[in-house]
Amino acid sequence: MIRMLLGALTALLAVILTLVAMLVLVQATLVVARMEHPLARALAVVAELVLGVVLLVGTIYAVTRLSVRIFGHPPPRPRG
Repeated sequence: MIRMLLGALTALLAVILTLVAMLVLVQATLVVARMEHPLARALAVVAELVLGVVLLVGTIYAVTRLSVRIFGHPPPRPRG
């Protein structure tokens, strides 16, 4: 029962983190679109791409890590 609840919570967390990342990226896109200087805009586009990759990959990593912690098997104990 607890694992099912934690699994649902993990799925909800994945959705929330992805939506927040997308909202941040949309805001960044709007700011970049308003820039007038071409060099600053080009640098901002590159920074936005890096930010997008970091946010979305970080979201996937966090949710995957949490899922493995919840549903993974404990490591075997060494014999000694």
